[in-house]
Amino acid sequence: MKDRVGLGWRPELAAGILSRLDAIDVVEVIADDYFDASRIHRRALSTLAAQLPITLHGVGLGMASCSAVERRRLDKMARLVNEVEPECWSEHLAFVRAGGIEIGHLSAPPRTVETVEATLTNLAAARRIVGSAPQIENIATLLDPPGSTLDEPAWLRAIALGSGSDLLLDLHNVHANTLNFGHAPLTFLAGLPLDKVAMIHLAGGKWIGPAGQERLLDDHLHDVPDPVFALLEEVAARVRRPLTVIIERDGEYPPIEHLVQQLARARAALAQGRARAEACR
Repeated sequence: MKDRVGLGWRPELAAGILSRLDAIDVVEVIADDYFDASRIHRRALSTLAAQLPITLHGVGLGMASCSAVERRRLDKMARLVNEVEPECWSEHLAFVRAGGIEIGHLSAPPRTVETVEATLTNLAAARRIVGSAPQIENIATLLDPPGSTLDEPAWLRAIALGSGSDLLLDLHNVHANTLNFGHAPLTFLAGLPLDKVAMIHLAGGKWIGPAGQERLLDDHLHDVPDPVFALLEEVAARVRRPLTVIIERDGEYPPIEHLVQQLARARAALAQGRARAEACR
């Protein structure tokens, strides 16, 4: 199997994606959009899966919570995985609700031994109910979680190694978090179990906040910036297994040809990283 690049499936991009399947190796579908979809829409998703490789990406399970993931949500994921038979499924290491209140976004929990253990419990339940383990994704945050006793790479490492799950490494989230909190991105990568990385997310964002207190917001409304493509090259140089790279775009959609150019840049970064690794062997 070789490295692949693809796009996140969005209704606004559907026509463009289907017109450029020659340039797109795989698409990633937001699973939650189909949990309660009509039979027609679910059948359409199965038809899409017959045309090209797809993966399912969860956004609302809340794996990284000290509360148990709701059984009904895992049941919905299990039914969808059974119907669509994706190559894999994934979910964020985030909490999204507490005390019955929906937060409305992906939030980073305190990075502690306790949240590691709770997340491992949730991941074990997900594996048991869905029938396969999810790939787990690092998230971006504008606030360094208070009460943390572990840094982010150590926290991610403990969860990946403890659960046996592969990592879905979001490189724009790495870029944003290291910029926002004054860390070195290559040191961040060195702290991860890179042999567990199977998928990559790329995206763009924008700077927000008053002068001197700016934060990079991961909004998925902008092109992938140059430093994120550079991080992709670094990962490709350090990881031996094949990688699946997905570019995420959630609004302000450009023409499909513009996104195809971004895919070409991702392919070039992968190739450059692979060539560097080969030259060192």
